[in-house]
Amino acid sequence: MFVVTALAVSDTGAAAAPTTAAAPSTASVSGAASAVESLGIAGTSWAVDEHTGQLRVLADSTVADADLARIRQATGHFAGSATLERLDGRLRTLLSGGDGIYAAGWRCSAGVNVRSGSTYYFVTAGHCTDGTTTWYTGSAMTTTIGPTIATSFPSDDFGVVRYSNPAVPHPGTIGTVDITGTATAYVGQSVCRRGATTGVRCGVVTALNVSVNYGSGAIVYGLIQTNICAEPGDSGGPLYAGDKVIGILSGGSGNCTSGGTTYYQPIQEVLNAYGLSVY
Repeated sequence: MFVVTALAVSDTGAAAAPTTAAAPSTASVSGAASAVESLGIAGTSWAVDEHTGQLRVLADSTVADADLARIRQATGHFAGSATLERLDGRLRTLLSGGDGIYAAGWRCSAGVNVRSGSTYYFVTAGHCTDGTTTWYTGSAMTTTIGPTIATSFPSDDFGVVRYSNPAVPHPGTIGTVDITGTATAYVGQSVCRRGATTGVRCGVVTALNVSVNYGSGAIVYGLIQTNICAEPGDSGGPLYAGDKVIGILSGGSGNCTSGGTTYYQPIQEVLNAYGLSVY
């Protein structure tokens, strides 16, 4: 659930005729976004709302009232350019110990299998692969999948792992869905995600090009926002529409009991960066 707080109010008196508010200027919205980022407040995300043109700032349950006041003050210099909303739960990367793909001390979810020529890989979240050299199929860490060969986190949130064990299968599917390509997300799009903890969950894309501050200096840019829930261990799992993969789960807030909000790294960026393709 969101509680919406307007960051700017009109000085127009009660007797004034109603008017249609003009969209704020691009420069004003950009200034508000820079102001929010410069505050460095963990547990916040921000993106331009395509319907209103305003900057939509979300603050999770860990953001103190004093920090909410700082956000209002900073964006108040750009009147009418931003709104502030409370986000249920805490924004975090969704990493945990348990089922999925395993490294020492935690688990994540494999995203989508990809290849370059005859070499096969899978894409997952960069906060999963960051500092991790080898991945396994189970918590006992007896069957090796392969090594991490690339990581980008923060700023981006993707990692690439190479299949080095020929005994580990790597079909071009997400669950039972045969993936035939990639797609670019758009607001209102019906999508599903799949994760090791909570399985398949579906919803819609609610924002694009979102910036998320997970704390400790970890800000990730250009994410896809959805109203789909997720829980620890789902990180790295795929977001898809039909037979097209769209993104990789970065993080979110809430859970799959009360509901939540989740954010995804667009898939095209990592594929383009390393010359990879789905199959």
